[in-house]
Amino acid sequence: MNDQKPVSTSMTDAEVKVSFYEKHKKVYIRDVKGWWNSWRWGLVWFTQILFYGLPWLEWNGRQAVLLHLVERKFYLFGLVLWPQDVFYLALLLIISAYALFLFTAIAGRLFCGYACPQTVYSEIFMWVENQIEGDRNARLKLDAGPMTARKIRLKLGKHLVWLLISVWTGLTLVAYFTPVAELQAALPFDLSGWELFWILFYAGFCYMQAGFLREQVCKYMCPYARFQGVMFDPDTLVITYDPARGEPRGVRRKAAAAAPLGDCVDCALCVVVCPTGIDIRKGIQYECIGCGACIDACDPVMEKLGKPKGLIRYTTENALAKHLTHQEVLAHLLRPRILLYTVILIGLVLSSTWSLATRVPLKMDVIRDRSLLAREAEDGRIENVYNLKVMNTTELPQRYHLAVDGLDGVKLVGDTAIDVNSAENREITVVVSAPPESGKLGANTIYFNIRAESDAAIAVREKASFLLP
Repeated sequence: MNDQKPVSTSMTDAEVKVSFYEKHKKVYIRDVKGWWNSWRWGLVWFTQILFYGLPWLEWNGRQAVLLHLVERKFYLFGLVLWPQDVFYLALLLIISAYALFLFTAIAGRLFCGYACPQTVYSEIFMWVENQIEGDRNARLKLDAGPMTARKIRLKLGKHLVWLLISVWTGLTLVAYFTPVAELQAALPFDLSGWELFWILFYAGFCYMQAGFLREQVCKYMCPYARFQGVMFDPDTLVITYDPARGEPRGVRRKAAAAAPLGDCVDCALCVVVCPTGIDIRKGIQYECIGCGACIDACDPVMEKLGKPKGLIRYTTENALAKHLTHQEVLAHLLRPRILLYTVILIGLVLSSTWSLATRVPLKMDVIRDRSLLAREAEDGRIENVYNLKVMNTTELPQRYHLAVDGLDGVKLVGDTAIDVNSAENREITVVVSAPPESGKLGANTIYFNIRAESDAAIAVREKASFLLP
């Protein structure tokens, strides 16, 4: 017989209730000044001047940068790309991916900390919040206080500015796909459905993610935060706290008998300036976006204490474990994976540049007229009909000359000159004739040759089939 008593399901004093879900706590960030902050704001200015300014630049009487979906043409200053040039878009994505791999392997989440749109717009929104509601202590006091007229006024003012920035950002995004002059003329009531949708959609996401979600996007929504670990290794430069130098941490005491302490005075400034709200002193964490705010907060404290800077710094795991010098850390950066990424990236950039530089600004598609396979002319020659699409990808009108070869006696019937306006596509129908004895019965290979009158180097040769019944 079993003498064991049933285990009570009620909680004892030693038991602790653990919840798998934690209520989100708003992160109140303290403003910080320093070298890394200056770099971050420099990139904020650079990226936003670029983003907001490019749609207003003109080139040859048109918008300099325009991804014109209606015309199915991408304008990049003097370069005009057509749907047939989607290969270059694939190359751009591959180059961007390898650049991200390279920078992450060298110095962690540089993109996240300085150029990511989430970081950039969060910085802008936090600056607005700081200007309207005050510094960190003022915001804490305001949120904890009752709902007064002043609080309502400040909150409404902040959200109004956020909304204006978000809507202007949405308009700017759509201006890359609809000419800005047309978009400006259509405001506010003549916008098409898709334009209005994307303006509001992008504005809404900007307002929500930069105004409310902020660090939650970096911690929970961004896939890069999750897979970055596979690109790190012990020789990757990351922001780290030096525990050998900082521990044990604590407030300095004047008593002579006080226990010796490390350099960290436990001021927690590194925590209150962190945009994701982490404590860098707990070690490397995937939530860290590598912005350097904790370094800017810690270095002045070390200066006041007469201690060397760098208690929190950019270094590597191996450097901390093996106490490597600055020169040794830099020497470890040139490791096989870095060299491999660099070689691949340089190769991709050079090959893409060469391809664009030698690209012929002329395209031609040859399509057989399927309504009539072949016919016999009055003189006994066999005729085939073709539809040609000639694309002039230059910024100037061009006159082209068309010829055909591949069979004895093959020739074009009619005019061989084709005029095409700048950055336009012209469709024409041409008739090709050949003697019936010039080839075998059935399909024979012929070639259409087209060249520009102004420049013989602008020429294209396309294959087609000629049917002899």
